[in-house]
Amino acid sequence: MKRRSFLTNAAKTMLALASPAPAMVGDSYARSNDSQLITLFLCGDVMTGRGIDQILPHPSDPRIYEAYMRSAQGYLSLAERRSGPLTKPVDFAYIWGDALEELDRLRPDVRIVNLETSVTKSEDWVPKGINYRMHPDNVSCITTAKIDCCSLANNHILDWGEGGLIETLETLERVEVKAVGAGRNLDEASAPGILEIGKKGRVIVFAFGSATSGIPHDWAATGSRPGVNFLEDLSDSAIQRIRLQVRAVKRPGDVVIASVHWGSNWGYHIPAAQKSFAHKLLDDAGIDIVHGHSSHHPKGIEVYNEKPILYGCGDFLNDYEGISGHEEFRSELVLMYLISVDPFGEKLVRFEIMPLEIKRFRLNKVIRGDAEWLRNTLDRECKKLGTRVELNADNSMKLRF
Repeated sequence: MKRRSFLTNAAKTMLALASPAPAMVGDSYARSNDSQLITLFLCGDVMTGRGIDQILPHPSDPRIYEAYMRSAQGYLSLAERRSGPLTKPVDFAYIWGDALEELDRLRPDVRIVNLETSVTKSEDWVPKGINYRMHPDNVSCITTAKIDCCSLANNHILDWGEGGLIETLETLERVEVKAVGAGRNLDEASAPGILEIGKKGRVIVFAFGSATSGIPHDWAATGSRPGVNFLEDLSDSAIQRIRLQVRAVKRPGDVVIASVHWGSNWGYHIPAAQKSFAHKLLDDAGIDIVHGHSSHHPKGIEVYNEKPILYGCGDFLNDYEGISGHEEFRSELVLMYLISVDPFGEKLVRFEIMPLEIKRFRLNKVIRGDAEWLRNTLDRECKKLGTRVELNADNSMKLRF
C-alpha cells in the first residue's frame, strides 16, 4: 500500500529552505563542487618592453628605431607628462599593482598571458616600425605575478631577430615559465604547453599567430628556422591540423585552450571568418576555450555550446599612456578574465571579470564611473553574441550566458 505524506505546509517550507538551490548558469555564486572546477586567469597583451622596461631594475639600452620616437625613455616622458613623475627603478611587483591583490584573492589554478615583447639583449632589430624588447634580467616581473604560461605567437616576438626569440625562449625556460606559439623550429613552435594542476587534471595550451594581426609571413617557423606557429588562414585545413595536434595529447578531464593572436588593433567588429573558425575549434578540433587577443581594447565574449570564446581580450599592460589617438576606445581600461570550467562536463560554469586601469605604468582599481563605462560597452558588444554583463557593487563583473 502506498504511504501518503502528511507533511504540513510549514514543514515543507522548512525542507525547501534547507535544500540547496540549483546552481544558475553563469552565476558567480554557484559554488557547488568548486573543488572540482579548474579556474583560469586569462588576459590580453602584456607588453613589458620599451617604456615599461625602462622603469624596471635592469632597463635595456633605450635606443629604438621608430619614426615617432628614438628612445624608449620618450614613452616614459609621455606618461609622466600625463600622470606625474615616476620614481624609478620600481620593483618587479609594481607594474601589476592591484592585479596582484585580485590574483591572491581569487587564486586561479593557472595564469596565462600573451607576452608581446622579445626578452633579449639582442641588437639585431628588425626594420618594421615598432620594436619591443625587455631586458632578460627583468623577467622577474613575469614570475612575480606567478604567470604559468606565455603565448609568444604574436607580431612583436621577433622584433629583435631570431636571436632575440631564442634568448626569450631560454630566459623563460630558465625561470620555468611555459612558452608556447614560437620556437627554434616548427615542432617546438607548434608544441603545446602542458600544465599539471594536482589532482584536478591538466590545462593544455596551444598558441597560434594569424597574418591578420600583422605577423609577417616570413616569421613562420619551419623545420629548420625559428619563428611563430603561423596561421596562414582560417580554413578548414587549418582546423584539421589543429584537430590532429589536440587529439595527440588530450585526455579525459583536460582543458584545452587555443590562444590566438588575430585581427586588427581597433574596432569592435568581429569578422564572420573569426566566428566560424572559433566555432569549428570548439566543434571539430577539441578546443575548450578560445583565448583571442591583438585588439588594444576588449571585444565581445561569446559562449558557444557551453564553451567560452574571447574574441579580443584587449591589452593588459602597455606603455601607451600619454599617446593620443583612439581615445573613444579607452584602452587604458583593461580586464582580468577569471574562467571556471568543469573539466569532465566540458562546460563553462562561471565567468568573472575584474576591470583595472593602466596609470603610471601600473594596474590600478577603477572608479565606479569607469567600471560602468566598461560594463555598458562590453554588455553592448556581448549582447550581439548572446551573452550579457552585470556589474557588482565592488566594480567586478560577471558574464551571464
